[in-house]
Amino acid sequence: MRNGRFALTLLVLLAALWIPLAIAPWYRKDWLIENVLLVLALVALAATWRFHAFSRASYVLIFVFLCLHTIGAHYTYADVPYDAWVQGLTGRTFNSMVGWQRNNFDRVVHFSYGLLLAYPVRELLLLKWNLRGFPGYFFALDLTMSSSMLYELIEWAASEVFGGDLGMAYLGTQGDVWDAHKDMALASLGALVAVCVLAAVQRRLGRDFAAEWVERLRAMAAIGRGDRI
Repeated sequence: MRNGRFALTLLVLLAALWIPLAIAPWYRKDWLIENVLLVLALVALAATWRFHAFSRASYVLIFVFLCLHTIGAHYTYADVPYDAWVQGLTGRTFNSMVGWQRNNFDRVVHFSYGLLLAYPVRELLLLKWNLRGFPGYFFALDLTMSSSMLYELIEWAASEVFGGDLGMAYLGTQGDVWDAHKDMALASLGALVAVCVLAAVQRRLGRDFAAEWVERLRAMAAIGRGDRI
């Protein structure tokens, strides 16, 4: 039913990652705040299921982003030990390989936000407002950028409310006064890369994959309602 089994499978896989990481997070209070976002996202997807179901491609992209967020929430974004993981495999830290001076897991996730979620946003614009061509790409980029900027404002407000170590752990600036600006820029860059690559591929192949998914979903919804298609 409208990719229901597929979405449920991804939810089970997300739960399989979330449950062990929920047992002993590094900073329980920060973990609780971070998981408010996860719960809100899942509630929104479930609440709008009857009105809008995404394609399988979009659900996979959303799933990957939520997995990254789940990992960041467990360790706190500033302390995800990817350096230790890579060093255990290669004998060298990842930061030393690429020349990074700080833990950049948060920057990677902000970039991934734009890269992974621009496509589902465009699919939603197609389904609800039939925005095709340039407007569809532009507003997918615009909404992804603006939601990233809105999150930075929410993050700042939350840090002001909680204050102290908890506020700093949630912000995860690592002493960079331009952290929020860089996070927004990376999310915007990720979204720009996504829409440009998608537009180029679809132009070359002469197919609009998001539009095809939307038409298929509309047809499946019509069948479910008993409409003639």
